[in-house]
Amino acid sequence: MAKRNKPVAGSRQFRPLKRAKKEVPRVQSWPVGESMILGFTGYKAGMTHCIALDEDKNSPTSGSEIFVPVTIIETPPMKVVGVRLYRKGYGGEQAFTDIWCDTPDKEVLRRTNLPKKTDSQTKLEEATKNLSEVTDIKLITHTTPALTNSPKKIPDIMEMALKGENSEKLEYAKQSLGKEVRVSDVFKEMQFVDVTSVTRGKGYSGVIKRYGVRRQPRKSKGKVRHIGTGGSWSPAHKLWVEPLPGQLGYQTRTEYNKLVMKIGENGEEINPAGGFLKYGPVKTQYVMVYGSVPGPAKRVVRLTYPRRDHKPASLTIKHIDTSSKQGI
Repeated sequence: MAKRNKPVAGSRQFRPLKRAKKEVPRVQSWPVGESMILGFTGYKAGMTHCIALDEDKNSPTSGSEIFVPVTIIETPPMKVVGVRLYRKGYGGEQAFTDIWCDTPDKEVLRRTNLPKKTDSQTKLEEATKNLSEVTDIKLITHTTPALTNSPKKIPDIMEMALKGENSEKLEYAKQSLGKEVRVSDVFKEMQFVDVTSVTRGKGYSGVIKRYGVRRQPRKSKGKVRHIGTGGSWSPAHKLWVEPLPGQLGYQTRTEYNKLVMKIGENGEEINPAGGFLKYGPVKTQYVMVYGSVPGPAKRVVRLTYPRRDHKPASLTIKHIDTSSKQGI
């Protein structure tokens, strides 16, 4: 009889496995990119596929048309609602001051409370004088989900890092405050990006589903879907490497080096008949990414410049599938 062997599921890289604090993931390290803003945010619409010509001379499929699974991320324009200045604190960098836009959108007030009186021009002048105390400058941006087909109308607010010296960052922040930023201003086609999102939540799960532990024989104390022994009586404590039941999914994950196949303005180019499942048609700008992206439809997806090097790719899209995804 052949030997039954299966590798253990569940990476030990992420411990403890617990639910993400927020649906909007936090980017803790910002890699340096080409544009002034180092990231963008969109909403996952769904997946489709396209036929592309592989023009990489070193590829085994060079010169051939290949099947490419792609994910569509709708990226409506983001608005810069504020500027946040950081300074050196006791435990590291801490927020120094926030400079808010004088005329923010009404939808932003449904997400957070803003000061009633905001004199942004005066505060920017003060920030210029105290620039020597500032260690970093970031933009406070918010999405515009009302422009999409998603039922979500309240925008998501997050920070966006900038590149360059603090004087350059502050000058760019002055020009951008209260204005829109488009995804085409940040990324371009045929470049690699890192994708950060919260995975699909699956609730409380046992060790069989969570870690792929082998089921016990039929006569093992009347139980089958458990790990067997839980360890010795002495010392009487659980090891962190032991598979235990708990939360599965809804965890922040980053996938590296996703190729941006296309940045489009018109969603009619990629909308399938009947729209994307559980999302509908794409109305605004979109980004087509090679492969899958964590999370279900409508999930917030953050795109940043790549953290790891990757050899360049060259693909020319020949056909995008727009057939129905409704199973008809």
